[in-house]
Amino acid sequence: MTALAIFGARHRILRAHVTVAGCALALCMASAAPADGDTSGAKPTVVLVHGAFADGSSWDEVIARLGRSGYTVIAPANPLRGLYNDSTYVASVLDSIKGPVVLVGHSYGGAVISSAAAGKPHVKSLVYVSALMPDVGESGMSLAARFPSELGTATRSVPYREGGRSGTDLYLKRDKVHQVFAADLPEREANLLGVAQRPIATTAFSEKAKVAAWKAIPSWALVGRQDKTINPDQERFQAKRADAHTVEINSSHVSLIAHPEAVTNLILQAAAGSSSAQPSLATTGSVHDVRVEAGIAGASLLVGTGAVLLGRRLRRRFP
Repeated sequence: MTALAIFGARHRILRAHVTVAGCALALCMASAAPADGDTSGAKPTVVLVHGAFADGSSWDEVIARLGRSGYTVIAPANPLRGLYNDSTYVASVLDSIKGPVVLVGHSYGGAVISSAAAGKPHVKSLVYVSALMPDVGESGMSLAARFPSELGTATRSVPYREGGRSGTDLYLKRDKVHQVFAADLPEREANLLGVAQRPIATTAFSEKAKVAAWKAIPSWALVGRQDKTINPDQERFQAKRADAHTVEINSSHVSLIAHPEAVTNLILQAAAGSSSAQPSLATTGSVHDVRVEAGIAGASLLVGTGAVLLGRRLRRRFP
């Protein structure tokens, strides 16, 4: 065989092996790349649901802190017209959100999120802040009967008419707001809450829960030791039976206003816990990084092996 023929044969064999190795590398890299739209590493949206006598502004300090931590936050207006009505509305808000959700409820808002989250697989964590956590068949009234608080003597009833229907609203008595609802706020600030309060229909407390999402969704709970609106023993009882991650702080009922840092920290724990099922690879980078590195390593091994085999074959054919 002439020198030119030998060179041509060697060139064709080399090109074939490099092509195979290149295809192997491409295949490994393709398998390492994440699928389009992969949001497994995305932070959850935090949805904050206020309770009775309040509005979304009660979350202001918590919202600011969550925003600084990079979270998207939604604080919808809780209608306060009845458990079934309110939970249906909040469920519709949840349906409008893409990706994982951490759902937080304060006071009566806890009962609302327990119903609204049922059947919502993208709700990964529930957080209860000095909140109601009724089981199926329970209501706010039935729980209060077991665990009495000062709220029973701190409200006044006012009839209302709305869209062809009528009912009864509950308001906090102005002289009870500071003592029963917001004892650890300055009196002036507590009085402003009394002036701006939103009433709640009695059906919000009388309607019995039909579902209890905390039975299926991991939950976190904050107990206010000086809470006079919901008995702290009720909050402890609820958290224990829900197997909730629980913290206790020295706070009145409005811990979200008086102690926003503690409330935010609990929400952040729940947000971290919402992705705890994902593989933890803190020392080696994300799942995506490890897969890419593994793909490159595998492809490099294939290329190296191909080069060794090529050398051996060339030596055998062309000594």
